Amino acid sequence: MDKNSKIIVTGVKGQLGYECVRELKERGYSNVLGIDIDDLDITNEKAVHEFFKREKPAFLMHNAGWTAVDKAEEFPDKVYAVNSFGPKYLAEACKEVDAGMIFISTDYVFDGKGDTPFEVDSPRSGLSVYGKSKVQGEDYVRAALDKYFIVRISWAFGINGNNYIKTMLKLAETKTELNIVCDQIGSPTYMYDLSKLMCDMMESDKYGVYHATNEGYTSWYEFTKYIYEVAGITSVNVKPITTKEYQKLVPAQANRPLNSRLSKISLDKAGFKRLPTWQDATRRFIKELKGE
Repeated sequence: MDKNSKIIVTGVKGQLGYECVRELKERGYSNVLGIDIDDLDITNEKAVHEFFKREKPAFLMHNAGWTAVDKAEEFPDKVYAVNSFGPKYLAEACKEVDAGMIFISTDYVFDGKGDTPFEVDSPRSGLSVYGKSKVQGEDYVRAALDKYFIVRISWAFGINGNNYIKTMLKLAETKTELNIVCDQIGSPTYMYDLSKLMCDMMESDKYGVYHATNEGYTSWYEFTKYIYEVAGITSVNVKPITTKEYQKLVPAQANRPLNSRLSKISLDKAGFKRLPTWQDATRRFIKELKGE
């Protein structure tokens, strides 16, 4: 990829878009255009095509999406517009200007059952409205484009925006006891690490579907305990609770995957480097939060 090539990054106000712009600039890309919903409504097909004809990017990093899983159940039409048709219009626009594309997807495309890691080609049934909308988004991208990367992640956290680690640290200021789910197993994904891998992908032609979370598996309960350990917080008693018990305490929520384990064999086969362990990522993130 030529360093003067135009790269468009969606969701620039979010966790991942922010990191992608930072990483691209660090690598010397001089023509990076970070956009958000105020700049382009991806659910407007005509606007998307006009935007791409005008800007003529060489590559699109599509990080924007509807990620509020519980809210998605209330507004399915809006969710499908953003997570399914948005990527469709973008992929078709990329095709028109001969641009490559990365589409960020999720562990929710699987049913979340069992305890073996999902492979990139495992059956996708889509869990909840959010997961189903992402399955459709993936299919639209594949149908429209040859030069695509579909990258599935889970449990995202980054410096720009809200995430689980920030929430837990905030709760520690007012709570002395927390009930945290212990039977949902997966891997956190640090947006700083992911943005580096995405740039490596863009600079290659190894198109396809990949899983890219930080290494190792954990539960929300173990993750929370580790966050407090690293942050030096001892004032909160973290208690394990099952998903069923939690659903009784907090009804009216979307189904959550019990199994979010994603196999990284696709990365190995393509020669991409796996992300560091989730523990290493958590330590670095909390250091950055504290401004160390």
